[in-house]
Formats: sequence, C-alpha cells, structure tokens
Amino acid sequence: IKFSLSSCFSADAKLLEEAVVPLAKTLIQNNSRSGNFAALVRVFLGRTKELKISTECQDQLFIWQAHNALFLVRCLLKVFIREMSEEDLHLQFSYQARAPGTYESNSGDLLEELICNLVHLIVEVPLLDITYNILFEAVTTLLVLLSYQLFQKEILREGLVYRCLTRGRCLSLTSRLVKTLLYNFIRQEKCPPPAHIFTPQADGGGLLYGLASGVASGLWSVFTLGGAGSKSGVDQEQNPLPLSNQSLLLLLVLANLPDGLDCPNPYKQAVTCFKNTQDTSSIPSPQPHTFQINFNSLYTALCEQQRSDQATLLLYTLLHQNPNMKTYMLSRTDVENLVMPILEILYHVEERNSHHVYMALIILLILTEDDTFNRSIHEVILKNINWYTERALTEISLGSLLILVVIRTIQFNMTRTRDKYLHTNCLAALANMSAQFRCLHQYAAQRIISVLSYHQKVLESQKAISPTSSVCAQDLSVIEEVIRMLLEIINSCLSNSLHHNPNLVYALLYKRELFEQFRSHPSFQDIMQNLDTCFFVWFCVQKFPELKFKYVEEDQPEDFFIPYVWSLVFNSGVGLYWNSQGIELFSMDSP
Repeated sequence: IKFSLSSCFSADAKLLEEAVVPLAKTLIQNNSRSGNFAALVRVFLGRTKELKISTECQDQLFIWQAHNALFLVRCLLKVFIREMSEEDLHLQFSYQARAPGTYESNSGDLLEELICNLVHLIVEVPLLDITYNILFEAVTTLLVLLSYQLFQKEILREGLVYRCLTRGRCLSLTSRLVKTLLYNFIRQEKCPPPAHIFTPQADGGGLLYGLASGVASGLWSVFTLGGAGSKSGVDQEQNPLPLSNQSLLLLLVLANLPDGLDCPNPYKQAVTCFKNTQDTSSIPSPQPHTFQINFNSLYTALCEQQRSDQATLLLYTLLHQNPNMKTYMLSRTDVENLVMPILEILYHVEERNSHHVYMALIILLILTEDDTFNRSIHEVILKNINWYTERALTEISLGSLLILVVIRTIQFNMTRTRDKYLHTNCLAALANMSAQFRCLHQYAAQRIISVLSYHQKVLESQKAISPTSSVCAQDLSVIEEVIRMLLEIINSCLSNSLHHNPNLVYALLYKRELFEQFRSHPSFQDIMQNLDTCFFVWFCVQKFPELKFKYVEEDQPEDFFIPYVWSLVFNSGVGLYWNSQGIELFSMDSP
C-alpha cells in the first residue's frame, strides 16, 4: 500500500469522504450483528502494544499495519460522529459478532481504551520517518473524536470523549500530551516522502486485518490513481508540516475545552503553568500538570510560524495565560523577531480574516502593557522593510514602524468596517506606548497628525450630512472618541518626552491650524489647553493621568474561542474534510 500524507490535502480529503460514507453507512446497518467495527478497533489496539518495540527494531511493516487499521478507524469514526449521537457511537464500540438470534455486548469500554491508547501512542512513540504517519493519524483521530462540537450550536461541557480526556485514565498523561504536542509544533518536521509499497502477507493479522488493509488500500487509491501524486510537490509547498499543524490544532482544541461542571480543564492548566527547562528553581509548582520545555525553541517556532491563525492564537494564549512564557518573551533582546511578523499580519489587514487581525492586535496590546518593551522597541533599528510598500523605509526604529502599522490599521478600519472593538484596541496600544515614544521617525510623526486630520474632516462631513440622524450620532461619537484619544496620546508623549521627539513637535507646528478647530469643542478643550502650553513652555505642561490600558478577556471567552478554534480545524486541518451542511457551531462565512 503506498501512503503519502502529501496526497491527503484539499480536494483529496473530499474524495476520501465521498469514498468512506457508503462504506460507513453499510457498516452502521450491519454492525450490531457483525461487530466488525469493534473488531477492527481491537486489531489496532492489539498492535499498539508493540509499536514502541517495533520502532526500536525498525519494523516498518508492523508499524504500517497498525497505521492501516487506525486510518480506517479514523475514516469510519468521522462519518459515525456526523450520523449519530455519542451514546449511539458508544454502542458501535460495544457490539460483537454473534450468532443469529443471540445478542452479546462487551462490558468493557472500548471507546475509552481507544482514546487512552491514542494518547499513549502520541507520548510514547518517538517521532521518526517510519512513525511520522501513524503519529499524524493518532493526533488526527483525537481531533475527529472531539469533533462532535462542530455539529452543536451550544458549547459542549460534557460528553463521553470529554470525560475520557479530562477525568478518565488519560488525566495522568495531561502534561505529557501537551508537552509532546508543543514539541511537535516546535520541531516543524516535514512529512517524509513515501518510500515503501507493502504487499499483504499471510501472517499480517488474519482475515479481518486483510480486509481492513484492502479497504484502506482502495481508499488511498482514490488519491494515488486520481492524480494526487502528480501534484504532491505543490501540496507539500502548501502544507509541508502536517504533523506540526495537526498537533497545534489538537493542542488549541484541548486547551480551549470548557471547564467541566465539577473540575477545571486540565489541558488549560498545563498550558498556563509550564516552565523553562533552564528554570533551576527548586520551588515546587502549586499548579497540577506542570512540566518543563525549552522556551528558546518554542519562542523561535512562534516567531517563524506567525503566518497561520493557529500559531498566532497559540502566541496569544501563552502571552495571556502563561506568566512564565510572557516574562521570557519580554526579556528577549531580539523582540523584533516576534513583533515583525505580527506587524506584517496587521499591515496586510485586507487579506486576513478579522479574528486573525484581532489576535495580532491583542498580542501588541499585551506587549505594550510592559514599559520596558515600550522603551526597547525604539532602540531597535530596522533597515529596508520589504513588505511596507507605501513608502521606502531605509532605516526606522521598531517603535516607529509599530506606530505606522497601527495607525494604518485605524485608518483602514475607519474607512471600511468602523469596528469599534478594533480601533479601541489600536488606540489602547498606542496610548500604552505614548509616554515612552522616543526619536519618532519623521514619517511616523506625520502619520499621527494626518490620521487626526482625516478624522476631523470626517467629523465635519458627518455633521453636514445629517446632524440629527441616530446612525450619524453613533458615527460622530466614534469619531470624537478617536480624536480625543489621539490628542491624549500626543499629550502623553509631549508631557513625558517632548525633548526626545523633535519630529513630532515639527509636525504639530506645521499643522498648527488643524488644532484651531478643536479648541472650541467641549470634548477637547482641556487637552488643547495643555497642548498649547507645550508649544511655548513645555516644562509647565499639566500632567494628565498616565495612559495605561490592560487587556481583559471577555466573560465566557469560550463563546468566542471555541467556535474560532474549530473554524481553524475545519479550514486548516490536514486531510480532513467536513461537508458544510450540518455544521452548527459557526456560520460558513466565519474566519
């Protein structure tokens, strides 16, 4: 059987789904009598006991046989989950072959046994070329088992699979599973090329395994004979890291499971408390499920992978929830490696989905809560920013570039969507930085004033159109809020570091007539009085309260994050295709 993960992408996954559905429906009809599905699961479970030894002995045939069985189990499970409830799925695991007129049900919990074996496989079997595919299948099968959430509008807080993973025998493996999934993401191992074609052997597992292997071969031929092999090179370029991608998706799904009715989510606990391998502190952690991981390797992987929604979501999760990782990131002297990819996401806002933009922006907001970060970014000098195309920036500080990109995001938002949440967070990030503005680039200073000028023009035009309209009143309120905040940001900069920012002072003087319009506006008079003083006697400037904003997650964040994570699985899962009909968790126009 010739296997290649590279042939399991995009349209090929749809072909697989179409090939499996008739087989699965036939199996559902006959399974209560034949017990074939449970027998197939037992074939796989019987082989997992020897997988670690087979890996050490380089027994590729044995590993592929186990992979074949798991591949078919996963394909069938995916259809079962769409067609039946968890209780009915549990029954499919309990049926055994029986004689006509008799009934027998297995008292053991084969579903829990399968889940526990998958977790054991992921954490015990080393990642090598010969184990890559079966590890990928194990991670993917766990994702499929958790996919009941896709078909429910409400957030699932209970269920058989949920209980197995959070309270059952798997609980003791929580930290090891999280650590392994993180290392799969860190290692960024490419899918090895298909190197072997195995022919069935008489002693390969009996009649049932021979049948399963033949079916698996037929399903995979949908890809290889369908021309997938001819475009595997293109597929490899589109997604060359299937195990890394799938591991990250599973990690995000597990970390965002809601707390149970009587216990917190152990995977979230593990994500929030792991430590650096360099941490030699002997103080035991009060948190359960803690472990150590190489922060330098994780930081490097996060910096390199920010082009994907899921990597940005992981970065957000660690910054917001893991204080050890947050402290480490803020202590790095190469913070530009982290910030530049985030700025590039925001710069290409037109090409990104709204959730990805929000996550990138919140990451900046969290970073700017730290004064040391706000000072250090003005000391990092960058040259020739290729992706910034509006103006040639031959030399600019990271701080000035950040200001330019955030202002551009504000401008885009106000001309397109007028999303209050977006511009509020943009302005909050600028406000957090404002007291530490240093040596602003001439273009950054000009853009601060120009965005103020733009909003003043919009304010005047809105008043002229229909000053009594309720819609207009809402727009005016938003625009006035933006202007007020921009004036406060300028005031904060001049109050704290006027002598460090000559380019901003020159820009203000050059556009001095702009501010005449704000002096008579009741919302801006106090700020304008202070700014006027700045032009003449800067040391008499009134000290306004320090501008500081802190990101606070919404109440019931799972209402946002669980649909978001599953939309990423739906759109980015390697080798996974779900028909959009029946998806209830999010609308199809979601990110």
